[in-house]
Amino acid sequence: MSVSPVTILAIESSCDETSASICMDGKVLSNTIATQAVHEQYGGVVPELASRAHLQNIVPVVQQALQKADCTMADISAVAFTQAPGLIGALLVGAQFAKSIALSLNKPLIAVHHMQAHVLANLLVEPAPSFPFLCLTVSGGHTQIVLARSPLDMEVIGETIDDAAGEAFDKSAKLLGLPYPGGPLIDRYAKLGNADAFRFAEPQIPELNFSFSGLKTSVLYFLQAQTAKDPAFIQHNLNDLCASIQATIVRILIKKLKKAVVQTGITQVCMAGGVSANSGLRAALQEAGKKHGWKTYIPPFEYCTDNAGMIAITAYHKYLAGQFEDLSVGPTARAGWS
Repeated sequence: MSVSPVTILAIESSCDETSASICMDGKVLSNTIATQAVHEQYGGVVPELASRAHLQNIVPVVQQALQKADCTMADISAVAFTQAPGLIGALLVGAQFAKSIALSLNKPLIAVHHMQAHVLANLLVEPAPSFPFLCLTVSGGHTQIVLARSPLDMEVIGETIDDAAGEAFDKSAKLLGLPYPGGPLIDRYAKLGNADAFRFAEPQIPELNFSFSGLKTSVLYFLQAQTAKDPAFIQHNLNDLCASIQATIVRILIKKLKKAVVQTGITQVCMAGGVSANSGLRAALQEAGKKHGWKTYIPPFEYCTDNAGMIAITAYHKYLAGQFEDLSVGPTARAGWS
């Protein structure tokens, strides 16, 4: 007797990307993403505009995911969605759509935590880490070190006490006059600059926690002082400034990660989240791995930023564990986990 495959339709809508994915028996068959360019002119994500864009994008994105995976709605075993955290209006679009599909198909509904999914993005490609492993999750809204004992057993052992690493990149970029999103631009210009040209504050936070508010303040005051002497200072030193800012952020992250490895004794080390697409951070993790004998894993760029593939793989493991929700479940803008 043949066993039907477990086929998950997953939806991600936590911020400014509308994404849908089809996952069959733990393998992602499609992962479609619609980005929202409307926010660029405002220098950041506008929640109301994000929600409207999700409403426009969600049906075609799901249709594309099904077509690419060569599946129909009749093949779906369960429907998953991002429950938390994120922009509440954006989350509502994905949650209501997923609930409607699950109800119409009479299929199980699975709610997924966005940050847990980022960690499990490391399982989407081979070679994949084995459990337990450490994962540095870095994004615009979160910076955490996660101890993953199994797909559904994770513990946050360190996190930012104020701003996230991604926010430090974007806010520093804004101070430099770069357009939104500024993080990738800092990465681009940093490749042309001297990382030792300037020094910025590196907050000394106890244990495995992070802080980036002091760094942002340090960059602000430094630029104010220098541009008072030379109004064209940023223009003349943009590459070096980007390289120095990026190097500072990377040092802070890797230093804490090294400490986490020493404390836990776990040498399988992963990275996840939008900032893990940063070339400087990727190189620093790989270098630390070679120096200290770690096995390092970094998802391809497609799975670093917000995407439904990571929601799908998390939902697959929740499906196997029978962790389903009824239709009363709703999204939450902020939610703890682990």
